[in-house]
Amino acid sequence: MATSVKQMMEAANAVVPKISLAQAQAMMAKGNVLVVDVRDAPEVEKSGKIAGAVHVPRGMLEFRADPESPYHDKNFATDKPVILYCASGGRSALSGTRHPSAKRTQVCICRPTLPGVVARKNSVDATAQSRP
Repeated sequence: MATSVKQMMEAANAVVPKISLAQAQAMMAKGNVLVVDVRDAPEVEKSGKIAGAVHVPRGMLEFRADPESPYHDKNFATDKPVILYCASGGRSALSGTRHPSAKRTQVCICRPTLPGVVARKNSVDATAQSRP
């Protein structure tokens, strides 16, 4: 059974909680949140990432989040809420349905994009290190 991107996006948007930029900033200010940039490495290298965010490309998210995976990232070994973001919200919405932390995931979809907004407030780590 073929599923179109449109159908996948509709399904993801129906189940993954969305938060506003203000909500994301409030959660980050409290410090009890895992912020994950799911964009591809060239995008992060070009624009940087939110300060304190972990960069995990969408294709590696399940491997980094799964504690039984040899590629597990210890940042996911917590009960903190997870905020996923990308350039426009599509990849983060899809990612919100696919990884082991999905029950505690929220997706921030903002216009302009979250990285762009935060960059203007000097909260971007311009020396972001990508991990494929």
